[in-house]
Amino acid sequence: MTTSNQHQHTLAIILSCLLFFFTPLMAFGVTLDEAKQQGSLGERPDGYLGLAKPPATPDVISLMKDINNKRRDVYKGIAEKNGTALSAVEALAGKKAIEKTTSGQFIMQPDGTWTPKP
Repeated sequence: MTTSNQHQHTLAIILSCLLFFFTPLMAFGVTLDEAKQQGSLGERPDGYLGLAKPPATPDVISLMKDINNKRRDVYKGIAEKNGTALSAVEALAGKKAIEKTTSGQFIMQPDGTWTPKP
């Protein structure tokens, strides 16, 4: 029988791998890295991307929706596999994504405001 810490460790490894997988995605003429560097997109505490500086171009919005849909599918699979609540997986993913966010790129604060990561 696995412990809660083992589940968290497994989830952390999986989520770290996913972040590297989704980072270089190029779709709709803009990459995730470019959108983040421009300040258009940022990481939210719930594990999804958000519009840090609306309005955004249709390409950026499409990219965000595509990545968020893929993340949601992966999070659901992780939650089901580990018998964990989806919200717990999302929260852990959000924490990891914010930790990995480059200084100067936008992150959403718990109160919903966007700030550049120090």
